[in-house]
Amino acid sequence: MPARDAVGGQAVLEGVMMRSATRVATAVKRPDGTIAVTARPYVSYTKRRRVLGLPLVRGAVVLIESLALGMQALSFSAEESLHGENEARSERKSAGERWAVGGVMALSFVLGIGLFFYVPLVLTELLGVKGGVLFNVVDGVFRIAILVAYLFVLTRFKDMRRVFQYHGAEHKSIHAFEAGDPLEPASAQRFSTCHPRCGTNFLFLVMFTAIIVFLFLGRPESVPERLARFLMVPVIGGLSYELLRLAGRRPDQPLVRLIALPGMWLQRLTTREPDDEQVAVALRALREVL
Repeated sequence: MPARDAVGGQAVLEGVMMRSATRVATAVKRPDGTIAVTARPYVSYTKRRRVLGLPLVRGAVVLIESLALGMQALSFSAEESLHGENEARSERKSAGERWAVGGVMALSFVLGIGLFFYVPLVLTELLGVKGGVLFNVVDGVFRIAILVAYLFVLTRFKDMRRVFQYHGAEHKSIHAFEAGDPLEPASAQRFSTCHPRCGTNFLFLVMFTAIIVFLFLGRPESVPERLARFLMVPVIGGLSYELLRLAGRRPDQPLVRLIALPGMWLQRLTTREPDDEQVAVALRALREVL
């Protein structure tokens, strides 16, 4: 049986993407009730190149891979969730479409850095906070507040609530697999919609880890000092990834549970109870990667 942390996933439009150590698959529910599936072999670059699998380095690599695979899964789900309207489209993407997906991914990354790292910096400066420690604590509080507000706004959109239901279905399916239970909706529905290795936990860990790392940089007084903070983002991501792995491997240890607790709370915003059909879609993707 694969290792405990060998399977992860992501909710997409009317479906779920699952990823194991050797495969990646996306299952999407079409309007007619059928399930469209795409699956292929995939081995992480952290396994292909030893240097990319080193602690701290692997976190940045996995993040980039997850963004790329996530965009591909979203593209597939967007097409299949509108199946019937897009049947004339070729399954093979043109070079222009692939560049477009890459452009959206790059733009999303830049906007995310701006929203969660630059905006809190500006707001803290506007408050006139001077001390290095206090400056970074206030900066971190703004960052976490923006994250919570951002997730809360997403819950107001009906389409996103559907995605959050599939997010819950993804977690229930993985819980059932890790428990060794039958991969059936009735069995998976018994489990929680929250999971310690969730991407929501990772986001919170990034926000928290940034506070600790930035404490060593003091209050930025110049443009180079500001740039230094942005250059530390890969380091912050790497540290956060290692904490996430620890949370997934030893979820019952008191300190680990304390570290994971805020992220588990945030999952109350990013997950919803799914119906049996949504869980069936998530399980279909899961079976494809096992």
